[in-house]
Amino acid sequence: MSEQGRPNVTVLGLGRMGTPIAAAFLRAGYPTTVWNRTTGKADGLVAQGAVHAATPAEAVAASPLVVVPLLDYDAVRRVLGPAASALSGRVLVNLANGAPEQARELASWATDHGADYLDGAMMALPQTVATPEGFFLYSGSERAFTTYRAELDVMASSHYFGADPGLAEIHDLALLGTGYAALTGFLHAAALLDALGTAPADFAPLASRWLTGMAQFLPELAREAGARAYDGGVSTVDLNRVAVDNLVRISRANGVGGDVHEPLRALLDRRSADGHGEESFSSVFELLRPRDAGQR
Repeated sequence: MSEQGRPNVTVLGLGRMGTPIAAAFLRAGYPTTVWNRTTGKADGLVAQGAVHAATPAEAVAASPLVVVPLLDYDAVRRVLGPAASALSGRVLVNLANGAPEQARELASWATDHGADYLDGAMMALPQTVATPEGFFLYSGSERAFTTYRAELDVMASSHYFGADPGLAEIHDLALLGTGYAALTGFLHAAALLDALGTAPADFAPLASRWLTGMAQFLPELAREAGARAYDGGVSTVDLNRVAVDNLVRISRANGVGGDVHEPLRALLDRRSADGHGEESFSSVFELLRPRDAGQR
């Protein structure tokens, strides 16, 4: 514990995210221990006041809070395996990329070795660590999250989803899916316009402005989908069905694949054929959510 009452923090792994995370703790006044397989990566942080541990076990033993921003769960297991005996009484915050079942398996392993486990997902880039633009998702031990909320917020604003360790990964994948759809749509549009003489860089500002407006529409879509109430929408299934069909057609006419938008066209066609063409675009939700006996 530092003179300011801040707990020691260990960061295992000094890659693209680990280095800015460790630097953020140092700037915030936390005694910080670091370890990395390539020892030279620690030099800059040591110059800022970090302690460089020789082994993962030494690093884990140094702090009650152990943050692990490694690439994937296999890497986490390889690093923590030899340090397992040092985990007892620690809070382990795993920030590796993975699937919900991997989070649950690692949580069980960590708990068996006496650690409190938090699974985390980093919705940030290296340059947005410790800035308002980044945010991290967590699930697992509520006690660990509550105890170390201030420390977690040093890295980025923290969002907790519950005791199931897999929930952070599920929400991470859902957010990534939202982003991938938007980015793929942009790249498709850029390819279409590039074929017609507009450079992607010239199109990007207009697309950014449009996506900002689209994001403001999300709460309305969420309200309609949550209430299963689709009447009176300003943007109907049939209206969008025509637009998406035209988008696929003009893409193919200019040698650009329409396969990005064909799945959406198929969903809109199905919804219209079922008699819901005058309902809001959000009613496509009914074709995507798990079917049940009460579904329309």
